[in-house]
Amino acid sequence: MLFNSLDFFIFLPIVFVLYWFIFYKQIQIQNLFILIASYIFYGLWDWRFLFLILASTIIDFFVGQAIYTSNSNQRKKNWLWISVIFNIGLLGFFKYYNFFIDSWIDFFSIFGYELKNTWTLQIILPVGISFYTFQTMSYSLDIYYKRLSPTKNFIAFATFVSFFPQLVAGPIERASNLLSQITTKRVFNYTQCTEGLKLILWGLFKKVVIADSIAPIVDDIFLNYNDYSASTLILGVSLFSFQVYGDFSGYSDIAIGTAKLFGIELMSNFKFPTFSRNVAEYWQRWHVSLSTWFRHYVYIPLGGSRVSKLKSVRNIIIIFIVSGFWHGANWTFIVWGAIHAALYIPVFLMGRNRIYMNSVVAENRWFPSLIEILQILLTFSLVTFSRVFFRSESITDAFGFIEQIYSNFSYETYQHPLGYRIVDYFILLGLFVLYEFRIRRDERAPFKFKSRIMRFIVYTLVILGMLLFFDDNIDRSFIYFQF
Repeated sequence: MLFNSLDFFIFLPIVFVLYWFIFYKQIQIQNLFILIASYIFYGLWDWRFLFLILASTIIDFFVGQAIYTSNSNQRKKNWLWISVIFNIGLLGFFKYYNFFIDSWIDFFSIFGYELKNTWTLQIILPVGISFYTFQTMSYSLDIYYKRLSPTKNFIAFATFVSFFPQLVAGPIERASNLLSQITTKRVFNYTQCTEGLKLILWGLFKKVVIADSIAPIVDDIFLNYNDYSASTLILGVSLFSFQVYGDFSGYSDIAIGTAKLFGIELMSNFKFPTFSRNVAEYWQRWHVSLSTWFRHYVYIPLGGSRVSKLKSVRNIIIIFIVSGFWHGANWTFIVWGAIHAALYIPVFLMGRNRIYMNSVVAENRWFPSLIEILQILLTFSLVTFSRVFFRSESITDAFGFIEQIYSNFSYETYQHPLGYRIVDYFILLGLFVLYEFRIRRDERAPFKFKSRIMRFIVYTLVILGMLLFFDDNIDRSFIYFQF
């Protein structure tokens, strides 16, 4: 069930009404209801994969108990390995099995050995498996590191794992935030609900008007890159940066807003990464739940930055390579991760990886300075270059795309595949960037205006924009569903 579908807009009000007006008296019944609703939400994609979520839930629920009650560190570690092996094994089989088989065959072909491929399987990738396996595994890890005590309430834990607003594409929540709210009685809050509805509206705008409207252009340019000049290819990958941001941050806004309707506060996943002044700040603002997951459970256990510079660099490389691999079973994602490691390491070595952690661009000014503008443009350009690999179907296509830029370095006016004026998209994206800059201090308050008239005007423009740009003939699924 897609957030931007008619099914969801029938499903959500029904669940909301039953949740607050029928099942509100006892928290256990309320949690059981939201658990059933979450399983229905996910099961409408493919009910067979519900067994994977249930299996992951059962394993980590009992592993958490066993880690907590074990008397020796070795037993605790053994139980933790059960959680890690099961979840990584689940993810590895469904997402990476064919990738490893094909890579093994390709490796031997380099030396002239043509192996017959009889091992690959027709495997369907379960939606959201990269997200909920990491979420359940973090629960066991937090108990092992004594950051958390396990819950004895299986219904609450199962609700934490499968909470439908963030089940299929995050944010990847930690039990200390989400599970603690699920086990606490929730009271209807009008202000929280209106804030949630505003975030849903803004997320739909970013998905429908920004991401979906430019998707046909991006698809056309990347599919036919051999036919276009450098200017068009640069246009294509630049638009993809806006597409993937509008798509994924739009999903996150809808997820956070939907959770608010049920009295739950999810963590922020995007903090205006478009205005990042270096690559380190970009990763502090882009897909925050994933980057913090890797920092807490991989980077810090490896020693983080507390070790020597050489080992710290090693840890950074590991983090970005693993992060790239998390995104997909394709060498393009591994190269994409490696590029970001190469971009991050100089910032780290110069000691500039934390200088923007607690600030936003032009903190107390209406406009950024010239230096800030140059920093933002440089960061955007470097991140956008890496997305050639993120978007391409193969390494060959990615390098072919880049080679075409250098071999056909010329300018041409791009013709939209549906005949629309490309200048209209520049105006649209320009206004979008200016508006996001205006609200850059608070990603959860996209319509914060003192004037009611101004709020009415903005609401009207947002809704009209969605009606104008909505196209039922394009694929409206979210990009990160494939991860």
